Amino acid sequence: MSEPIEHENVDPREAGRFDALAARWWDPEGDFRTLHDINGPRVEYLAERVALDSSRVLDVGCGGGVLSEALAERGARVTGIDAAARALEVARLHMAESGREIDYRHVTAERLAETEAGTFDVVCCLEMLEHVPDPERTVAACAQLCRPGGRLLFSTINRSPLAWATAIVGGEYVLGLLPRGTHRYDRLIRPEELAAACRRSGLEVREITGMGYNPVSRTVHIGGTPRVNYFLFAARPE
Repeated sequence: MSEPIEHENVDPREAGRFDALAARWWDPEGDFRTLHDINGPRVEYLAERVALDSSRVLDVGCGGGVLSEALAERGARVTGIDAAARALEVARLHMAESGREIDYRHVTAERLAETEAGTFDVVCCLEMLEHVPDPERTVAACAQLCRPGGRLLFSTINRSPLAWATAIVGGEYVLGLLPRGTHRYDRLIRPEELAAACRRSGLEVREITGMGYNPVSRTVHIGGTPRVNYFLFAARPE
């Protein structure tokens, strides 16, 4: 049984919310159906920019392992970390069924950076920064964990009136694409704020681009202005 994580950059309410939904992670028609719909496109976006095959990849905030397994399918050697212990149990159970090999750990990025700095070729932190009290600390930890010359991919939600109307009101309360209370508006992050945090951690920001999702057709478009959901692709200098 995993020991509880005692770390100031973990919100116990957030970890508890995702633990409560643990059994639903792998239902493509359930609470995480949007995550399943966007997973293929976001992996493709990353694969167009880095060589995943045989690369050592860290999935920060891996939850039930949806992204981790997709990365492993591309040939990456994946480590998935999360503060939600029950979600990790689901990830390990699904891994056993799928036959993938993923190193799942109940640890934060900040704590892992204390022992494995500069270890990973690629660091992914997707749909996670908006759920921690101090996202800049997580960005800094991701930068430490990435090796010199490595690449990082972040994704989150812009703090804007449009994002509040579509991602929170529309997505959670009107369409029910996500459980109510999944996102807090005050924790959403503007692209310029995330870019500044990356630069303060010594990273080079290579690209910021939007990601659009159509809940009717369940299709994804990557590109354009980061009005609501967006990616930030960065590099750690050699």
